[in-house]
Amino acid sequence: MSDDIPQPDRVEGALHPRDTPRLIGQDTAETAFLDAYNSGKLHHAWMLTGPRGVGKATLAWRIARFLLATPSDDGGMFAAPSPTTLDIDPEHPVARRIAAGGEGALKSVTRTLNPDTKKMRKQIVVDDIRALNGFFQMSAADGGRRVVIIDDADEMNSNAANALLKMLEEPPERATLLLLSHQPSSLLPTIRSRCRTLRLTTLSPDQMAQALDASGVETKGDPAALAALSGGSVGGALRMSLMGGLAMYGEVLALMSAAPRMDRARAIKLAEAAAQRGAEEKLILLFTLIDLMLARLARTGAMGTAPDPQAAQGEAEIMARLSPGPQQGRKWATLAQEVSARAQHAIAVNLDPAALVLDTLQRMGDCAPR
Repeated sequence: MSDDIPQPDRVEGALHPRDTPRLIGQDTAETAFLDAYNSGKLHHAWMLTGPRGVGKATLAWRIARFLLATPSDDGGMFAAPSPTTLDIDPEHPVARRIAAGGEGALKSVTRTLNPDTKKMRKQIVVDDIRALNGFFQMSAADGGRRVVIIDDADEMNSNAANALLKMLEEPPERATLLLLSHQPSSLLPTIRSRCRTLRLTTLSPDQMAQALDASGVETKGDPAALAALSGGSVGGALRMSLMGGLAMYGEVLALMSAAPRMDRARAIKLAEAAAQRGAEEKLILLFTLIDLMLARLARTGAMGTAPDPQAAQGEAEIMARLSPGPQQGRKWATLAQEVSARAQHAIAVNLDPAALVLDTLQRMGDCAPR
């Protein structure tokens, strides 16, 4: 794929999931798939679920390599031993073709460019799914396996979902469909019922450090802090690191350290930075971090102690002062709902981002105990 075409299934600046050498912290899901494969009753459709960024796409590409590179076993006298890992030698012809984007037995379905607007669509459309019919027809001659990765299934519009449902009801022979879903409840129940589920979990700080080290990206900041801010999501931690999320969170925390008073000049500087041309992703990240901070403040009040590990130096002391008990914790939780709803609306209708940030910070200051 050309470098100037957006890739919805990749964190910008990081390796594509097909090129990620290791999958950290998801041994249970890998073992479940291998057990199904070794039983000789491999289901035709799998739904890989779990929070965003925990490795669902990496696992899907590992499964695809494994299925296409592992010869079928007739179970005879000289049958090969059952595989115990999804690992495939990078020099295997299938692995080399997948790495080069030239494996004819594999199809990846993501959002595509709109030919009229030349912009990335916000949904997977029906034509993206119907194209699979041609893929299966053209690929059926040699009788080998065929694998489809849909990343992610949550982004299908209703017509695309119905087209996929027809395929799941009458699956092509020797085809395996891998659906990635962050919110499976949003999918048609009939799609969910026709898939076997593999659930992936968030990563611990130690696993996060290993995953970041294997990502091929030079990350900045404490892995424990990245784990805390990303909710155990490797993809989230990579975005956080590449976009300066730790520094941004630390700046908001520094502003709140003096609440209800606030350094107006410092707040304006933060707001202006998030409002610069081309800074849309940073604005979204800023509000993600504000939402997270409010949630951590609410939890501090409810639990009587600040979340561990800390996401920034001095966070525990600041949160203990700003949220000393359940009553204040409820105030932060209420504010979190208001801020999130207002930010989503303001970003959607392109309101002045600097004014939005300043107003949000003022609301946070006003909510602080005096």
